[in-house]
Amino acid sequence: MSAISTGTRPRHDLSPRDWLGRAFAVVVTVFFLLFFVVPMVWLLIASGKSPHDLITTGPFVPGTLGDLAANWNALVHFQDGIILRWLGNSAYYSLAALAITLVTTIPAGYALALGDFRGRKVLLTTTLVVMLIPNTALVLPIFLELSAVNLIGTPLAAILPFSFYPFGVYLTYIYFSTSVPRDLLDAARIDGCGEVAVFRRIAMPLALPVIALVGFFSFVANWNNFFLPFLTVPGPAAPIQVGLTEMLSNVPAFNPTSAGMSTIELPVLAVATLVSVTPVLLIFLFSQRFLVAGLTAGGTKE
Repeated sequence: MSAISTGTRPRHDLSPRDWLGRAFAVVVTVFFLLFFVVPMVWLLIASGKSPHDLITTGPFVPGTLGDLAANWNALVHFQDGIILRWLGNSAYYSLAALAITLVTTIPAGYALALGDFRGRKVLLTTTLVVMLIPNTALVLPIFLELSAVNLIGTPLAAILPFSFYPFGVYLTYIYFSTSVPRDLLDAARIDGCGEVAVFRRIAMPLALPVIALVGFFSFVANWNNFFLPFLTVPGPAAPIQVGLTEMLSNVPAFNPTSAGMSTIELPVLAVATLVSVTPVLLIFLFSQRFLVAGLTAGGTKE
């Protein structure tokens, strides 16, 4: 049957408007692809170059494994291996805040979605409003609160502020509202289960996808957070993101006054940057199945 009789248009018979639309989509896609991919490619290549080659050779000329090993050795010996301590601090702060977040966020979302108590709508509205407040706007009041209870410079100054995660509460609320059958929960109550048992034995196993999603977003936010830890946990107790700033200040190209044993070169800083993003990348690669399930959860309603 011909294309005319079926009401379809052959691919080669597109109108100029269709071609223009496709060409525009391709140009926009290529632009954003280059915008995001080119810096990452340069970073990977720069980590395997010597400081001299980084300046004298082309930006996309590959380096050598020998230079990569030399840059790694320079990184782990920078200030007696403080990069490893910064990584340990980030892991400790992020995992501790993540544990508190999951313990508080999942029950809160469950209660807001399936509970019936006074003040429920007020709590839900408050959660949505707090989600809209920029994090930087909360830095000053959080800093003053931590200072009032003498927590500045302690691990709790980096853990407690990030344990409050309203976005996770909202995600959990949406999931329990749309993807958990209420009849199943009612059946468990009829069988004699209390609310705690219903939540632990029925709701929690069904909520594994959204728990993984909330955990991933929370961990990434905690790991990448910079501004508040920069003010509250400086020095050796700082996380890796704050440590990268200190390393940047010791690069002669950015700070000509830097000198002495703490001087660090650009290729070494590139290696440090790659090391700082590796944990998040690994977690993403190994949790894709749960993340996809969590992102698609709530797409249908019982």
